[in-house]
Amino acid sequence: MSNHKVLVIDDSMVIRRTVKGMLPDDKFEVVEAKDGAQGLELIHTCNPNLIMLDFFLPKKSGYEVFQEIQKDPRLKAIPLLLMSGRKDEVTDKIPEPFEFFSFLEKPFDQKQLIQGIRESMEKSKKLAHLQPVSSATAQTTMDSGVDSDQLQKLQAQVKHLESEVAQMKKQINQLVSFIKKKLQ
Repeated sequence: MSNHKVLVIDDSMVIRRTVKGMLPDDKFEVVEAKDGAQGLELIHTCNPNLIMLDFFLPKKSGYEVFQEIQKDPRLKAIPLLLMSGRKDEVTDKIPEPFEFFSFLEKPFDQKQLIQGIRESMEKSKKLAHLQPVSSATAQTTMDSGVDSDQLQKLQAQVKHLESEVAQMKKQINQLVSFIKKKLQ
């Protein structure tokens, strides 16, 4: 009986079968999707414990699936392992460091796959600790003397700082890409 359901969304049957072959049957049940549209449907219907997502897919790209996952807090909580053989093209759309999901460069071996799964699980736990304040927590905070105006101001400051950090990460990523090109 498997403990973890892994959804592998990749247009390559070789990759899907390779992942299935590298994971022990007694611990992992591998569910396969051959394109982004089918993958998104399976995310909603099969309740995976881990999503392995190729970035370049037919019908709906891996980036589009990634964006859908990011919009839904329930889906965002599922550990995500993004895969691609073209990391530069991934980092053009999603700047490093990848904070809440892991990246696995193709081709990969079993050791790299297991390490990527572990990292995505750890990063998912980190994300769970940073989820937005629930209404019950907000009520407790207000009961303890912090009024809603102060709470809203703090939340606005956090959002502003998060956007600044994201912009800085993007700029650093662009700078690193520029330096890499100059060194080649």
